[in-house]
Amino acid sequence: MAEKIILTGDRPTGKLHVGHYVGSLKRRVELQDSGEFDKIFIMIADAQALTDNADHPEKVRDNIMEVALDYLSVGIDPARSNIFIQSYVTELTELTFYYLNLVTVSRLQRNPTVKAEIQQRNFEASIPVGFFTYPVSQAADITAFRATTVPVGEDQMPMLEQTKEIVHKFNAVYGETLVDPQILLPDNKACLRLPGTDGKAKMSKSLGNCIYLSEPEEEVRKKIMTMFTDPEHLRVEDPGHLEGNTVFTYLDAFCTDAHFAEYLPEYANLDELKAHYQRGGLGDVKVKKFLNNVMQEELAPIRARRREYERRIEDVYEILHEGSRAAQREAAKTLADVKRAMKISYFDMPEFLEEQRKKYAR
Repeated sequence: MAEKIILTGDRPTGKLHVGHYVGSLKRRVELQDSGEFDKIFIMIADAQALTDNADHPEKVRDNIMEVALDYLSVGIDPARSNIFIQSYVTELTELTFYYLNLVTVSRLQRNPTVKAEIQQRNFEASIPVGFFTYPVSQAADITAFRATTVPVGEDQMPMLEQTKEIVHKFNAVYGETLVDPQILLPDNKACLRLPGTDGKAKMSKSLGNCIYLSEPEEEVRKKIMTMFTDPEHLRVEDPGHLEGNTVFTYLDAFCTDAHFAEYLPEYANLDELKAHYQRGGLGDVKVKKFLNNVMQEELAPIRARRREYERRIEDVYEILHEGSRAAQREAAKTLADVKRAMKISYFDMPEFLEEQRKKYAR
C-alpha cells in the first residue's frame, strides 16, 4: 500500500497570525494527530520568500526562527512532523530547473494566483523571473517528497493544478515517476480566508490588520475591541448585518457551542446570537467581548508553549537542522529517480558506457 505523505509550509516573511492558524496550522495539527499519514513535511519556504525579497534577505532570515516557534507553539510535534528549511534542500533547485522545461511562459501568465500576486506587489512592469516561476518551484517542493496530500487554502488551488499538470507531463514524457498530489481544503468555510481586523479581504503586516499568534493578551483584546463590524449598526436597537461583519466571521471560524455555555450562557449557540443581532437589541461591544473570551482561550496555550520553546532556542535550532537533513535525504531519492527517468544519470547507468562503446567501436 502506498505511503500517505503531506507537504505544506509557509513563507518566513513575518510572524504567523490567526489567519494562518485557522486556515492551515490548526488543520495540520489535526492531521498530524490523526495518525493517518506516514510522513509529514512542513517547509519554511525561505527560498520562495526571496523571490520577492531578494533586496532584503534579512527580512527572511529574521523570521526563520519566528515561524519555527509559531509551528511548535500551535502543537506541531517534531517527532511526528518534519520541519525543514527550503534552501537547505538544494535538490529542490535542481528539480525546479528540469521542470521549467515542461511549462510555457503563457501558462504561467494564466495562473490566477500568480496574476493576483504580481498585481498585489506592483510587479506588472518588472517581474523577477524567480517570482514569476515560483509555481514550478512549488511543484518541485511537492513532488520531491512524494506528497499525496497538500493541505492549502482555496486561493492556492491554481498552484496545485499547475503542479498536477507538471506531474502528468513529466510522467507522459519520461515514464511514471512522480506522485500525483491531491489538494485538501479547510472544512470550515470561514477558515478559507479570514479577513483582517479592519474588514479588508486579507490580513497583511503592512496594513496592520493582523492578530499574531504570539501577541500578548492585552494587545489581542485591543484589536478585537476595535474590529470592523457593521457600519450601519449605529445603535444597540438597530438591526445588524452579518455579511462583511468581521466579528461574526471570526466567530464562525473560532467559536463552539461550549464557548456559549462558558462565556455567554443566555445563548445556546452562534445561530441564536446571529438572529438576535439581525433583529436588533444586541450591541457590538457585547459580541466583541465574547469573541475576545473565545480567542483568548484558544491562544493562551499557544502563548505558553511558545514561551517554553523560547527558553530552549538551541533545541529549536537543532529541530530545524535535523529536519532539514532528513528532508534533504528524502528529496535526494526523488531527484535520483527523476534523473534516471530522464536518462541523465550518466555515471549511475552502466548502459550509457555500453552504448558509447558500441557507438565508437572500430
